[in-house]
Amino acid sequence: MRRTFGRLGVTAAVALLAPLVLSAAPAARGAAPAAPAAAVPLDQLTVTTTQVASGLRRPTAIVAPDDGSRRLLITEKAGTVRTYHPESGLAADTLLDLTDRVDTSGNERGLLGIATSPRFAQTRALYVAYTALPDGRVTLSRFRLDRADQTPVPPAREEILLTQPHAEYPNHNGGQLAFGPDGYLYWSLGDGGGADDVLNTGQNLGTLLGKILRLDVGCAGRPYCVPADNPFVGTAGARPEIWAYGLRNPWKFSFDPQDGSLWIADVGQGTYEEVDHLARGRAGANLGWSCREGPQVFNPDRCVPGAQYVEAVFSYRTSTDGCAVIGGHVYRGRQFADLAAGTYLATDYCSGTAFAIRPASGGGYATRPLGELTIQPTTLGVDADGEFYLANDLPGQLHRISFGTTAPAATCAVTYKVDSQWGTGFTATVTVTNTGSQPVNGWTVGWTFPGPQRASNWWNAVGSQQGAAVTARNANWNATIAPGGSVSFGFLGTPGGAQPAPTTFTLNGAACR
Repeated sequence: MRRTFGRLGVTAAVALLAPLVLSAAPAARGAAPAAPAAAVPLDQLTVTTTQVASGLRRPTAIVAPDDGSRRLLITEKAGTVRTYHPESGLAADTLLDLTDRVDTSGNERGLLGIATSPRFAQTRALYVAYTALPDGRVTLSRFRLDRADQTPVPPAREEILLTQPHAEYPNHNGGQLAFGPDGYLYWSLGDGGGADDVLNTGQNLGTLLGKILRLDVGCAGRPYCVPADNPFVGTAGARPEIWAYGLRNPWKFSFDPQDGSLWIADVGQGTYEEVDHLARGRAGANLGWSCREGPQVFNPDRCVPGAQYVEAVFSYRTSTDGCAVIGGHVYRGRQFADLAAGTYLATDYCSGTAFAIRPASGGGYATRPLGELTIQPTTLGVDADGEFYLANDLPGQLHRISFGTTAPAATCAVTYKVDSQWGTGFTATVTVTNTGSQPVNGWTVGWTFPGPQRASNWWNAVGSQQGAAVTARNANWNATIAPGGSVSFGFLGTPGGAQPAPTTFTLNGAACR
């Protein structure tokens, strides 16, 4: 079913292109991914959402303060910050109201990002990113609270730390804020808007547009300081705040809380949406825009011979049901650790498709769509326990995300045949066929007799029976079943006469056809 929606904080146009295609790319050089220790295969992973609140007005970002309160702080496009608690729900009053200074002209301007400082209970510092009146200047500000649970926060407490002119076009503002594992504040900015990188900012180190910045906001006496190990400190003509460049509209990024790596979701021009993955501490990465868009060259005139462009680890084609990637997080919570540990989950604004990305044990990345989350998702967040939430644009709801699993697809087929029978007994043969693509090394076949049958005197298998439950294990000489191959074994059964045959079989615990 075709759906057309408005768009928030992403791109200005939806291209009518090919259907959604998921594709894996080689790992970014230096990413050194490691497979999670405990998680089900992606083809068995499922995801669902449960609405926990409504009444949000175009939510744009979610953050969980590190203060033991279990709160979520949620920004709204017009310039307000709301509070949600899992027991009391969405608070009616606003925590912070900046509507008198936030420029919301155009679909993508507004209050875009929020972050709380590490050890928020002690530092009481709240950071926001927004487009400011009167000309859309992208602004980073800090508010210091008298106490961690202060509400409302007086707008007069604002300390403007850094601004970037952004008057030419109202789109591609970026706006994500997050503290990295190094304690520094990271901030994403889009390429300045328009289309086709018309301002030529993506590869230009002389501007903050089209970049992710790394700032020390804890230095004394100054709005911010530049960390000495930022990659372009001392480079002539380059802004020293830059950490990574070559980005179009990095609406969302996040850090893996376990390994500190950086995941970036960059909204594409009209052909590809992409996700990039950088190892912890990888400085100066060039993500390619506007030489590249996703896996392809976008504008060869913007490509520099010999430049090292980071390959996207995941990309999909923009289409009528996919228009703007909404970046997410790596799951490190406890509730679903056995299912989703180490899995990066993101979605798309138009389709609501949830897709999972996971570093593969043999290198590279495994990716898979997991179905639809909800319409018009704009942001995914993580609570203090590592559990996932999602907010959508219109009608403005907050959802909790849960993971589940489906039974693995059958990779075996079993036939059961009574070869002969007489008054007091019968003989039967069971044939197991490996319908999968990998060999079965060691097998156990199980079934339950629906009648009073008892099995004994086995051949080509070691059999046993407890009650109606029967188990047959391989013999020494037939332990391996090659793909497409089969093994047969049999037994002497009692009693004789017509008996109902078993219809459900398992191979090594998995159901067979």
